[in-house]
Amino acid sequence: MTSFEALRLESVTRRFGDKDALSGLSLEIRRGEFIALLGPSGCGKSTALNCLAGLLPLSEGSIWQDHKRLDTLPPERRGFGMVFQSYALFPHLSVRRNIAFGLQMRRLPRAEVRRRTDEAIRLVRLEEHATKLPGQLSGGQQQRVAIARAVVLEPALVLMDEPLSNLDAKLRLEMRTEIRRLHQSLGLTTVYVTHDQEEALSMADRLVVLRDGRVQQVGTPEQLHTRPANRHVADFMGYRNLLPMRVSSVSRDFVDVEGAGIRLRGTAIGELMPADEVMAGVRPEDLRLGEGGIPATVEVVEYQGRELAVEARTEQGTMLHLRATERPSVGDKIAVVADPARVLVFPT
Repeated sequence: MTSFEALRLESVTRRFGDKDALSGLSLEIRRGEFIALLGPSGCGKSTALNCLAGLLPLSEGSIWQDHKRLDTLPPERRGFGMVFQSYALFPHLSVRRNIAFGLQMRRLPRAEVRRRTDEAIRLVRLEEHATKLPGQLSGGQQQRVAIARAVVLEPALVLMDEPLSNLDAKLRLEMRTEIRRLHQSLGLTTVYVTHDQEEALSMADRLVVLRDGRVQQVGTPEQLHTRPANRHVADFMGYRNLLPMRVSSVSRDFVDVEGAGIRLRGTAIGELMPADEVMAGVRPEDLRLGEGGIPATVEVVEYQGRELAVEARTEQGTMLHLRATERPSVGDKIAVVADPARVLVFPT
């Protein structure tokens, strides 16, 4: 496997016509890291991956592997492995021949091709299926073949573009564990594109959240989950309750906000002053039923196993999303309480 200390993207920009699909992305990827590029459709994450792979030229910026510049090299000379959303397997070749194809193109000795192919098949646990064609495999098995074909080349970097999006929910969970296991056991460096924040949180060492081609935040899963940098990151990371409000007072520890008949106390993200227009964000699991809270009427109750997802509307029409352990009934009058330590207040 090619050794390197870090890959650097320096002000990488990609334009399509007059529009920046990716604007000024700067990022250092350390050897052995699992990086997830995360964001909604059209945010620039797949563009960033394709620029790294060499499938799209840069409009501005540069890409470096230690002191070696990569963006001037064609894709085949960058030494990266790629796993596509569509698997891109050869339908007429067996599992073994699909995995061995890249090694054969490099004209490696036959014994070396066989050894590395056998090892890759074992790593993805497809020994019993080595002679089958892709059409005889399940979606999860086909995805494992695609991953094996990428890692058998011992690449400096493995690029994965939404590789689990075509799988059902059970297989997605299984393959998340499988990809992370392979990353750790082989010491891979991985850049993984996804729109699924739960997938990214469970797999990545660091996340890069993109919006409209621009980086919104880079951090560990815990940092993004508990301390999103702005309301856009909060929205994408599960803060379903984003409430436009106004600051009424600011103290050393908390900020008090109000709007649409709701009063909350929370933690300021950035400098805030009284009368500032803000957005208060709180996760559904951080709202609870309790006395003296925000009056609301239950409109929707969804069973989700150990808890219930509840939607309730306040007297002035604001919808609140919360979790409950005991089932309320549609039409019930409730009071909703928020822990101030869990409410984040963002400047608008």
